[in-house]
Amino acid sequence: QVTLVESGGGLVQAGGSLRVSCLTAGRIGNTYVVTWFRQAPGKEREFVAGITWSDGDTYYDDSVKGRFTISRNNAKNTLYLQMNSLKPEDTAVYYCAASSNGDLFVEYPRLPRHYNYWGQGTQVTVSS
Repeated sequence: QVTLVESGGGLVQAGGSLRVSCLTAGRIGNTYVVTWFRQAPGKEREFVAGITWSDGDTYYDDSVKGRFTISRNNAKNTLYLQMNSLKPEDTAVYYCAASSNGDLFVEYPRLPRHYNYWGQGTQVTVSS
């Protein structure tokens, strides 16, 4: 069993920066991928960035590429998302998710239904 707890959300002005964290508990094995999703009001949950837990390979949605950086600290069992040059359209609840079946996908899994563990989410609001 894996549990995920996000923290670090808040209110920031456009152009600012924020870092959200996801503390993981339980065994994150070498087949796991861990991903940040976000969901804005009235919209579907969407892929933001992901990382393979064993190798640290990273993947980004085009909308955040060059502005966001995903990383993990295996020793602290923590996933991070550093968000720079924030825009009002980045406003959403940010969720951390993990899949124990990351090795089964040919391409990095970007759909919520591919994930079997979820955190409760943390609100990020970017004011214009």
